[in-house]
Amino acid sequence: MASATPRPVTLRQVAQHAGVHVSTVSRALDPERRHLIGEAVLARVEASARELGFRPNYAAASLRRGRSMSIGVLVPNMTNPVMGQIMQGAETALVKLGYFPLMVSMRSGASTQLVAERLLSQRIDGVIVATAPQEDVILRTLLEAGIHAVLVNRPDKLGRLSAVIGDAEHAMALSIDHLHALGHRRIALLAGPQSILSGTQRLNAALKALQAHKLKPAAVGLCDEYSRDAGRRACLQLLASRKSRTGAGARFTAICAANDILALGAYDAMHEAGLAIPRDMSIVGQNDIPLVDLVSPPLTTVRVQHHEMGMQAARILIEEIEARAANGAAGQASKVVLFRHEMVVRGSTAAPRS
Repeated sequence: MASATPRPVTLRQVAQHAGVHVSTVSRALDPERRHLIGEAVLARVEASARELGFRPNYAAASLRRGRSMSIGVLVPNMTNPVMGQIMQGAETALVKLGYFPLMVSMRSGASTQLVAERLLSQRIDGVIVATAPQEDVILRTLLEAGIHAVLVNRPDKLGRLSAVIGDAEHAMALSIDHLHALGHRRIALLAGPQSILSGTQRLNAALKALQAHKLKPAAVGLCDEYSRDAGRRACLQLLASRKSRTGAGARFTAICAANDILALGAYDAMHEAGLAIPRDMSIVGQNDIPLVDLVSPPLTTVRVQHHEMGMQAARILIEEIEARAANGAAGQASKVVLFRHEMVVRGSTAAPRS
């Protein structure tokens, strides 16, 4: 005969074990109210809860509060190092604030409408959106349902939502200024997909940075996605054009890539073409993702604080959720937080050969 399923431990049992009132246990185990309890009593309650195997009833708690304490985090691809850093930052801040993150990657190809409906069925209190399409069906559906949202790594063109973004113009200016200071005047651009907002932003920022030096791009390679292979293919096309054409514009001496992944694809193309970095070509990336300091030669890039951006987006979202709960429909006005970047010079750039 199968044994009966043990009954869950109650708050009253924890209170009796810890020698405190049940209301004290309720406050001690509630992330929003635990600060009301002294440290000694809090430690005693937590020890009793662990010893008895108490598990909070989050469903009941969410019904009492009218909130699930769950936040959706939407990213285009979890394997992308940039998205990984943003997710880790958001998760760190959300957990500290007493919320549970639900990570969703759109790389699986799931229906955007289905993803939106699943998130709504989980009764999420808000969503951090790092997905890249300029027309975002999921975001529109969640906003229509009254879900709070904050954007990270992308701005809101309509100015409705708070956003935490990197300064694309500053980042590209750092890259172009660095190459120009080394003596490069014929600089090619390896641009990201133009269907994605970051792709258009970074290309326009690079063109503006070149214009500040009274330069035009020697060539522009458009990548159809942010991947190493896309960077390799686009760079090989640039090199083929460089060989087949004559004139100063065609024979570029440096490549400014829209991100580090594309820059690594350019490394592959240089290897296939028998060219050495930086002797034959200088290459600059963007983002300073993990391990680019270990490739040969180490990649010169622009460091972006993606972990901190994820944390900031989470904090802003929770502030807005709690302000809306306290003040009603008015809540807080949207804000934009702009992160500045820093140049990290390594071995992939040098003065052009005479």
